[in-house]
Amino acid sequence: MPTTYPMLPADAAQASLIGRLWLPGQGPTPVALRADGQLVDLAHLAPTVSALLDLPDPAGAVRAWLDSDRPGLGAAAELANAAQGDDQRHLLAPCDLQPIKASGVTFVASMLERVIEERAKGDPSKADAVRRAVVAVIGDDLSQVRPGSAESARLKDVLIAQGMWSQYLEVGIGPDAEIFTKTAPMASLGHGAEIGLHPKSTWNNPEPEVVLAVNSRGSIVGATLGNDVNLRDFEGRSALLLGKAKDNNGSCAIGPLIRLFDASFGLDDLRQEEIGLQVVGNDGFVLQGLSQMRLISRDVTELVAHAMGPHHQYPDGVMLFCGTMFAPTQDRGAPGEGFTHQVGDVVTVHSLRLGALTNRVGLSDQIAPWTFGLSALMQCLARRGLLAGE
Repeated sequence: MPTTYPMLPADAAQASLIGRLWLPGQGPTPVALRADGQLVDLAHLAPTVSALLDLPDPAGAVRAWLDSDRPGLGAAAELANAAQGDDQRHLLAPCDLQPIKASGVTFVASMLERVIEERAKGDPSKADAVRRAVVAVIGDDLSQVRPGSAESARLKDVLIAQGMWSQYLEVGIGPDAEIFTKTAPMASLGHGAEIGLHPKSTWNNPEPEVVLAVNSRGSIVGATLGNDVNLRDFEGRSALLLGKAKDNNGSCAIGPLIRLFDASFGLDDLRQEEIGLQVVGNDGFVLQGLSQMRLISRDVTELVAHAMGPHHQYPDGVMLFCGTMFAPTQDRGAPGEGFTHQVGDVVTVHSLRLGALTNRVGLSDQIAPWTFGLSALMQCLARRGLLAGE
């Protein structure tokens, strides 16, 4: 039976939670959650979430702001099911100027599924037979193989000799992590929005993930949840179709709020977090899944180091998806074809200490188009007198 998951973390009253709220007539504004459940405007502390995360102590600055007497903008809990129209207050993805990056093949289970997609050439009817053949050769537990180690190099030699090496194994256990651009700044959707599948896709799935909030200095200052909507058929046909498989209108959801690191929740807590997934279809289908961050093959700090550093700077910071161990194989239609979405599916990515991100599935060419980009944000900030020097 499906479960209803609360949008806010179980310990929300103790957490440092920030996000973005759409204000009718004004546009988006950074907000923080007060202990009484009210959202408070942060625009005069930092006009963007990117700028807020770049403060020396984001959580401390937010606490000090909330301790002063400032009016609330409404209860966060009341926005859990808010309409998404411009004339309604609603939550947005809790990031703005940051590029959205993603790490792939960071868990053994999903790494094996990527190999299966590749060998099935994007055809779901071949997935079950290919899965059995792959596991028979390389096994189903590579969790003890440290990426980039001498052991992984020896395993590579063995698998090449057996004709089983794959580009996905290369980034899964090789020295270099897969880091790709998921989507552009401002293109992500937040809690309650309708997410999109490419209309030509017939084999696809959600990817429930932790998303790191990283500032311009490369420091992880918080985390949230994300759904890296994935087209298995496109990517399975060719890895060069990754952009089409990953970046479509509505194909990235992040939220509901960023939990800033503070005394109540830090990097070590994140390393132990469990990320759940629930898909509920109009056909009565229910799928449940679980990812455990402790099973990730590369530590989150290592993923950030692959994404940015002396080799690549991000002056506005990045939001970095960490990958998922969840690749759904539960049959929904024909036996052996595994899972694929249907329009109307309700997808919830949930975590005890990060909350729950819920979205309904539509088609990328039928859901609301993306129209509010960086220039629109700058115009809103200018009208509110929030740009530097005003």
